[in-house]
Amino acid sequence: MTGTGNGATFRGGGSGGLRICAVTTCRNDDFFLGRWIAHYGRICGPDNLVPILDGHDQALPDDHLGRSVLRLPHRPLGRVPAMRRRARVMSRIADALFHYYDVVIVCDVDEFLVVDPRLGMDLAAYLASRPRLPRTLSGLGLDVGQHLEQEGPLDPERPILEQRAYAHVSSRYTKPVVATAPVTWGSGMHRIKGRNFRIDPNLFVFHLGMVDEALAHGKVGDGDRQKTGWGGHLKRRRRLFEIITGAEPRDGDAYFPRARRWQSWIRPLYALNKPGMIPGDPVIRIPERFREVI
Repeated sequence: MTGTGNGATFRGGGSGGLRICAVTTCRNDDFFLGRWIAHYGRICGPDNLVPILDGHDQALPDDHLGRSVLRLPHRPLGRVPAMRRRARVMSRIADALFHYYDVVIVCDVDEFLVVDPRLGMDLAAYLASRPRLPRTLSGLGLDVGQHLEQEGPLDPERPILEQRAYAHVSSRYTKPVVATAPVTWGSGMHRIKGRNFRIDPNLFVFHLGMVDEALAHGKVGDGDRQKTGWGGHLKRRRRLFEIITGAEPRDGDAYFPRARRWQSWIRPLYALNKPGMIPGDPVIRIPERFREVI
């Protein structure tokens, strides 16, 4: 594996593979933090994770104690300025990590980057197998939600996608979560400032923030989120349950290529370096092969 002089493109392969780490931030989200650590720990190795805890009152899962963690003081801000601050902080932290790693994965604690299981390899092996890695990669965004007429409450002891069969194909979660050189993410990590994006044909970003109605209801009532303006946003996000429950789902494998083409070529005029939302709120049935991945 070799890098270009400016560090922007890596050649895959080599006996040592790629050095990969993953970064997230978390406050009052124990349910997803433990799952984020388990998921990305399998990909990167548990010593190559950097969970950033927003506040010294936040706890780590027991199986991550003694490993890397960054604790920041909890300084409440309104939702929009907080998202901008968070993007700046994560961009700078990722910048520093490139002194030690070839690839940095940056995402929310409820976002899970997955390589298509039909390839028969994990994400680390897939990235290392690519002849060239661009500066950033996006997975196709799938916003997973509970079908209120067909699916019951989430069982925390079972794989999540074993219990949830549907997802809204959403450009909001087609995020450039994989970086191979320093970049500056925009608010919400939805785009890279001053750069285009590439949707990888074999990567998916599963957003699970609204995967369960009861869990979502708890978020709406969280005091910290209410104080900083997240309550209204979360109530709007609950529309996902209506979208999924009322949809006629499409076959995921048949629809994925169409979704990637649309999001690659249709851009919002206010942000040409972001994918455009597909009209009609398309919902897909998640292929069976993904049932065990998260």
